[in-house]
Amino acid sequence: MNLHDWIDELCDVLDIETELDEALVLDLARDAAHNVERRAAPISTYLLGFAAGASGASVEKIEELAGAASQLALGWDRPADAADPTDVAVEIEVDEAVELSDDELADDEVED
Repeated sequence: MNLHDWIDELCDVLDIETELDEALVLDLARDAAHNVERRAAPISTYLLGFAAGASGASVEKIEELAGAASQLALGWDRPADAADPTDVAVEIEVDEAVELSDDELADDEVED
């Protein structure tokens, strides 16, 4: 079985009829995998398909969307192995002078 057969069978299983430019989808997957991270490939192609389906996009519009997505991936400024900025651990300095016990302030910190 080759890729074209797989696509035909998958379309039957998904009960869809569509013309597919495999090279377009594979190029987007490659750009996302190499420039963002490997896991970005299937997510990017899924989102391209979702955007195309949600908007009823023409073949030309799908090509435009794929081009924009590839450009985003090609211009991605973080290396594939860089930490996600939202997942970066931040070291917090602890002030040793403040002591709390049993959720109450220590006597020397209570204002009269």
